[in-house]
Amino acid sequence: MSSDITTKDCGAHHSHSSSCNRRCVIWPIIIILFLIFLVIFLVWAILHPSKPRFILRDATVVNFNVFGNPPHLTSSFKITLSSRNPNDKIGIYYDRLDVYASYGNQQITSPTAMPTTYQGHKEVKDWSPFVGGNSIHLAPYNALNLEQGTIMLMLHLNGRVRWKFGTFITGKYHLYVRCRAFINIGNSASGVKQQQHETSCMSLIFG
Repeated sequence: MSSDITTKDCGAHHSHSSSCNRRCVIWPIIIILFLIFLVIFLVWAILHPSKPRFILRDATVVNFNVFGNPPHLTSSFKITLSSRNPNDKIGIYYDRLDVYASYGNQQITSPTAMPTTYQGHKEVKDWSPFVGGNSIHLAPYNALNLEQGTIMLMLHLNGRVRWKFGTFITGKYHLYVRCRAFINIGNSASGVKQQQHETSCMSLIFG
């Protein structure tokens, strides 16, 4: 009888000891993780990173031709986009950047990939890609408006960015930029180059 009680006591003691050991390991890990996230949050709140500021410096028509029935569009534009990092202590990694043009809520060019890069504090970066599409089907009402005169194209930039302060680098955030380009295309068959001058863009960054 005494032996059974001793065995039960040892088993209970062993179970209590194992439970204590697990708690002794888990709680320090939880506390360390909490402190790490607290430091990150405080640094983020103090530095308060501002989103990059984009400008469409110019957009030149290389080729613009509406043709066929149903209507199609073949086009090519040379654009220059500029981005400025307004932050004093935070750098920006641009991990993916795709740009395309739309008209009347219809995408009229294929996406063009732009070079990825790192942007330091207060630094300005420029990209000068060609954006275009070959035989893109047009909605009839858009085709009529695109044949001549001044048109407003919307340039869309989609990408992924990361913030860097010190040695810490955040996860990826979604970058979305829209730039309006007012272009006088004249006669769409003439091939004459027309240029859009500098305009500010709207940008959003979200998780």
